[in-house]
Amino acid sequence: MAEYSSLLSDLSENITNEDLEQLKSACKEDIPEDQSNNISSKEWFSYLEKNDKLAQDNLSYIEHIFEISRRPDLLTRVIEYRTTVLKISEDDEIDTKLTRIPSAKKYKDIIRQPSEDEIIKLAPPPKKV
Repeated sequence: MAEYSSLLSDLSENITNEDLEQLKSACKEDIPEDQSNNISSKEWFSYLEKNDKLAQDNLSYIEHIFEISRRPDLLTRVIEYRTTVLKISEDDEIDTKLTRIPSAKKYKDIIRQPSEDEIIKLAPPPKKV
């Protein structure tokens, strides 16, 4: 449970007020607007937990919200938690009900840093004669 709390805390710290508005907008069908006004990101996660949209072993809802909100960095953190803490590998994720987004694998390549071999090196500009 400590890892789960740590995950939510880490996610909360990386969500700005502008991000939070976008996330709340992405799930407006599930959270009435009058209940989502003036809440912090931690309160938003608590609300999702209370309404069975989020749990220690049920992360598919926030994965979906992070994907449609274009926050691959947050999505990647959730995926890392799922694969390291819950021990659900990328191969297993298609078969499990804990995730709805097998396409989330694509975000791992966006976030990671390129290796030396992948970096394109440009030739110096030609010298003026």
